[in-house]
Amino acid sequence: MRVEENGVGLLIVNASTVLHLNEIATEYAYYIVNGISNDEVVDKISKRYQNVNKSKTLEDFTTFKTNIEGLITQEDLDPVQFMGFDRVEAGAGNLSAPFRLDCALTYATSKNVNDPRIPMNRVSQNLDTDSWKKIIQSAYEQGIPHLLFTGGEPTERDDLIELLQLAEDLGMVTGLLTDGKKLADSSYLNQVLTAGLDHTMIILQPDDEESWESLSTFAYWKEALDEDLYISVHLTITEDNKNKIGDLIERIANSGVHALSLSATTKKLVDVMREAEDMAFYQGIELVSDMPVPFSSLNPVSLDSNGDYSYLEKEFSDGDVEDSVSEGKLSLYIEPDGDVTPSQSNETVLGNMLSDSWKTIWTKAKNWNISH
Repeated sequence: MRVEENGVGLLIVNASTVLHLNEIATEYAYYIVNGISNDEVVDKISKRYQNVNKSKTLEDFTTFKTNIEGLITQEDLDPVQFMGFDRVEAGAGNLSAPFRLDCALTYATSKNVNDPRIPMNRVSQNLDTDSWKKIIQSAYEQGIPHLLFTGGEPTERDDLIELLQLAEDLGMVTGLLTDGKKLADSSYLNQVLTAGLDHTMIILQPDDEESWESLSTFAYWKEALDEDLYISVHLTITEDNKNKIGDLIERIANSGVHALSLSATTKKLVDVMREAEDMAFYQGIELVSDMPVPFSSLNPVSLDSNGDYSYLEKEFSDGDVEDSVSEGKLSLYIEPDGDVTPSQSNETVLGNMLSDSWKTIWTKAKNWNISH
């Protein structure tokens, strides 16, 4: 459990789900973690706050406790849940550290995958296993509860299982952003799950039949192995596929995956993305918007924060839009060489996880956030 100076907190449940709590919920969680009885909680709350209704306090605490106990036994949970306020407000206040680190283990990609947006030439080296272990240990010591392994293609790293296991041993929540091809191998998937992977997002290549096959096979093995793993799929809406969105959404639903992340390459496609959201809802697909979108931030969570989209200030030459309500606030991005940036599409280097102190990096991140 992590408590901020402003009273809000984080609670990790089963090393698989992060709860973001407001002040009252944080206080309730503290009492639960420390085994304080219901009567003691009511007494403490009554002394702490004037004119409190004891019966209402008992009801609220009992409900909160029941919800937490339900999360402990429920499987396939969204890795991040907000209790008490929405995701934008969760980043408010003087945080001691971000909620998540997005770790780009490598910019190498799987065979036959060629994404021109991946900055292959931005770094000159990949950190070795021991270096990444130091970064994971440092993140844990700073109270960062959530690691997302990304790339490139993180499954191209032979030490991915080892890094997942370390994070699991420390009690951290771990996720994987991947093309899913290697996870379609039941033996490899079993190793990943045994190492403690909590959630994964499959980056779908809709024109690649191998990508669809991997998606379906992965979903099948997940069910066959009866493992607690939250699976989502990411679909980027482009000019090339905008007229096929209905068919793509239906095919995703039929694959056995029931959570979807959406982004669009240009602002012109926002209306198409909204239509895709409605189609997904009709198909019974949950919409996910708190994971980083691959090299684009024109996604539902950022759009919902500002209806006129005026904060999307920078357009790339190919139409991609850069910015995010969370970059430098809720999460930070680590390059394969250890450099830290506000997000995957922002090249502002805030420091290096191996050569700079965390205090220096986080101070620069907060200053960058204020100036932007």
